[in-house]
Amino acid sequence: MTELALKTENFFKHIDSFVDYRKEIYEASDQTIRSNLIDLNLFKEFTEKQNYNTITGPVVMKYQVHLKHDRMNVGSSINRKIFTLRSYGQYLSLLEVEGAKRLPFRDILKIRGGYKNIPQALSLDQIKVLFESIDRSTYLGIRDYCIYALMYNLGLRIGEVYSLDLEDIDLKKREITVTGKGKKRRTLYLTDEMMEIINDWLSARKYFLNSEYLKCFFISKKGNRLSIRTMEDNFKKIFINSNIKTYFNVTCHTLRHSFASHLNDEEVDILVLQSLLGHSSTRSTEIYIHPSEQRIRQALDRLPGVKYVSQLIASGALKLRFQKCYKKRMNIELNEALIT
Repeated sequence: MTELALKTENFFKHIDSFVDYRKEIYEASDQTIRSNLIDLNLFKEFTEKQNYNTITGPVVMKYQVHLKHDRMNVGSSINRKIFTLRSYGQYLSLLEVEGAKRLPFRDILKIRGGYKNIPQALSLDQIKVLFESIDRSTYLGIRDYCIYALMYNLGLRIGEVYSLDLEDIDLKKREITVTGKGKKRRTLYLTDEMMEIINDWLSARKYFLNSEYLKCFFISKKGNRLSIRTMEDNFKKIFINSNIKTYFNVTCHTLRHSFASHLNDEEVDILVLQSLLGHSSTRSTEIYIHPSEQRIRQALDRLPGVKYVSQLIASGALKLRFQKCYKKRMNIELNEALIT
């Protein structure tokens, strides 16, 4: 007998056990679990709103259309959401949930991303303006300045900043130990600037509620570990107040891209960048190290042809003039303008 498609009510029954399984067996980070729950609940909300009773191929394709046109998601975001559903579907198959083997997620093709998905970076001048716009005359400002300085000066992910504890900072050795993806830990050197910024925050930290009891490095106004959502929201406010204009969307993660891009402009070896960013391979690092606009201009200016033409113009050997037909057309237009 052919197995029937999985009912939506049965599909969403096992989310809690899926999360526990991911935490216990795969040691998934809190940020990964949070993303999984957001993705699953978003799909649940979609099926309920559209009154879908079973999970079928057409349903998933309509969900992709919804993500693209209604939620304006780019290809990489849609792919991630489908991947979460695929992982959850595989978990249901392991549980031998009836209908799980007919789930269509594995058949959904990956959306290819174009050049528009290449990470963007802020310029050095924009970084300066951004940090100058943070009010360091308040305890909250001192805290936020330290948070975003860690993201830019050390290239930390927001999840890595979130999970920092006091014991991860060794001021005597001038080191910070970071827990990255897959629970991988790496130790980074603290510059004089970062030492000063961290010491300023530690001096302000004691005035926060529950500071003497909490092991977390960053504390909220309410006396809890500062959430990722709050870091994101505060950064958005700071960026808006800075009046920096960009043609791309700027988030906390842009600071990490800027860190890598600026080091790349200084010709830091890709293997060093890989180690600093906590990547398992250089392939992951490569997308972070696109050259800045200034470096591209400098490269073009070094072209032999460009130099030769510039020298001719400077020496007066090459005189630029309009073509005769263009000059004639300009005179006609000028005369018409005078007549009218």
